[in-house]
Amino acid sequence: MSPRLRSTLPTVLIALACLLAPCGTLAAWAAYGLADTGRYVAAMAPLAGDPDVREAVADTVGDGVVDAVAAGPVNGSVRLFAQDAARSFTGTDAFREGWNAAHRAVHEAVLRALRDEGAAGRPVTVDLAPVTARVKDRLAADNVPFARRIPVRHTTVTVLPAHEVDRLRKGYHVLDVAALWLPLTAVVFALTGIAVAACRRRAVTAAGIGTAVGGALLALAVVVGRRLTLAELPDAVNDPAAGAVYDALTGTLRTASWLLVVLGLTVALASWLAGRYGHLLHRRRFPPADPVDPAPPHPTRARL
Repeated sequence: MSPRLRSTLPTVLIALACLLAPCGTLAAWAAYGLADTGRYVAAMAPLAGDPDVREAVADTVGDGVVDAVAAGPVNGSVRLFAQDAARSFTGTDAFREGWNAAHRAVHEAVLRALRDEGAAGRPVTVDLAPVTARVKDRLAADNVPFARRIPVRHTTVTVLPAHEVDRLRKGYHVLDVAALWLPLTAVVFALTGIAVAACRRRAVTAAGIGTAVGGALLALAVVVGRRLTLAELPDAVNDPAAGAVYDALTGTLRTASWLLVVLGLTVALASWLAGRYGHLLHRRRFPPADPVDPAPPHPTRARL
């Protein structure tokens, strides 16, 4: 290998590895975090106790009740009563159980649509009857009056329209492939760049610093994405509640980005310390041998 190629190739490989590391982390988070129903429900479950989320749910339910009953002149009083009742309900175990059941049902329906190629051109719908039945059973177990009289009707709700499902299906398949190959390719590029580098210690240091920079940029992207997401929401959406949902969904991604920073800095620091003090430790463990004095000449025997 020519000297010029040996100096250029490691730089290119390590730069590509540092670029692919945050991209692979993002793809893995989307494919194995968001696309896993258990992890998704576990991430969303604490929001059932978030004050902003509870307030948003109470307002939405109260407005829905008012629109359903069409109370006319007592509209304001009915609205306040419905919102107070909904706000009280959001503090119960039945609400938390219904919250988890609803998110599980929606997530499973979306995943089925994304993974099923035969579902092209069809919207994602969810039947809320099982959720209503679980909430009813929980209220009945808590001895809430008239809980057993709550009707359980099959109510179909459209979660995603057909055109959105077709667009997301293509992106889902790309993420599914990228989540496996991007991290693997980043590791292969980094190891190859270090192996062919003229100074491997400097190559390891550069790879560590680049990984830390990539992790920091990924963390910055999460923050910027939060601001852009909230800015694009309609005015009717509760921003604090939407922010809480965004934070819950991206919590694992934020942790992974800072792990990249810590891992990269640790590798870079260890490599730098090994280069700076490694020879001192080697000298301490293996001190140079004392010079051996030349053997004195054998005394010559006097000739007789």
